[in-house]
Amino acid sequence: MRCEDYSKARDAVREAIDLIGGIDDLVFPGARVLLKPNLLAAALPEKAVTTHPAIVSAMCELVVEAGGIPLVGDGSGITHPGVTDEALDMSGIREAALKAGAAEVLSFETSGYEVVDVPNPSHFHQLYLAKPVVDADVVISLSKLKTHELTLYTGSVKNMFGAIPLKLRKEAHLLGKVDLFSEAVVDIYSTRVPDLTLMDAVVGMEGNGPSSGTPVNVGVVMASYDCVSLDVVGSQVIGLDPMEVPTNKAAINRGYGTQDPEVLGVPLDDVRMKFRLSATTHLRRVPPFLLKRLGKLFIIKPSINTSKCTLCGTCVLNCSPHAIERKGDKLEINGKICILCYCCRELCPSNAVDMKRSLFARIFLKIRNRG
Repeated sequence: MRCEDYSKARDAVREAIDLIGGIDDLVFPGARVLLKPNLLAAALPEKAVTTHPAIVSAMCELVVEAGGIPLVGDGSGITHPGVTDEALDMSGIREAALKAGAAEVLSFETSGYEVVDVPNPSHFHQLYLAKPVVDADVVISLSKLKTHELTLYTGSVKNMFGAIPLKLRKEAHLLGKVDLFSEAVVDIYSTRVPDLTLMDAVVGMEGNGPSSGTPVNVGVVMASYDCVSLDVVGSQVIGLDPMEVPTNKAAINRGYGTQDPEVLGVPLDDVRMKFRLSATTHLRRVPPFLLKRLGKLFIIKPSINTSKCTLCGTCVLNCSPHAIERKGDKLEINGKICILCYCCRELCPSNAVDMKRSLFARIFLKIRNRG
């Protein structure tokens, strides 16, 4: 549906959802409905890095009207603990969601993870998946239309990447090849396929996406009961052959979606445009051994400061993989088990969990922050 600016988002979202049949068959009275926006980083909404708060607000209202209980949550790309809460505030999503009737706004950094099996896995046989995703009666993906330096395009399928902790995200990136990475993304997607997806394509991002590109007005919102089919159309909107997008290809080869979905509403040719792709797509050609080597040098891990620790046990009780062990009169984090969710850091009442950064991580983050 057309949506020239976010002041019209409420009506456009409703029209798009109604066009595919509404949500009454999905959302029953009392259903806990997780809305999963793209909350990649702490950025203002006009930067087009995150799903716009007007889209989140509109979806919350629809869920409430259907009798459901909307919950909004995500896990940002971790550069430091607490970044998800910063992103919720800076993006305007927390305020918009609560005003629209959300029961909770959640950071996956502190909500915990559960081990789930991956059906027909390509890489991950099991994954730690955010508990709000596991526990929800209904999951709705609220994605953002953006280019991506590795996968060319990022949309509804890739949006579920934020539902796993940092250690597993890093492991996926360190597979070294784009096709392998995309298959890992589909592994993650398959553990909890969203029941509905709504894409914010009012203002998308071209160029150096998914975080450093240029906002561009596309002027539409898109909805589908199938994330892969929506991504096929979304990639066409920005001028790509859908099967050249490796996540689309990996998902369709796994049996998800279709290469030729039916499009209702505004004709695709009326909104099709040509996005500039990321200037860093050359990363797709970096030798796998080099990518793995550099990735392993980037380390941000929690460490218990024994001079501050009161042995209260909060971190132990809330550690999903049980990676925190008592050694005599102190607690230690087992780095081989730790999944880098940073829950211990966020929940410690004594602020006794420090972050240890490798030299490469300190240099990289310093350069990035300057940029």
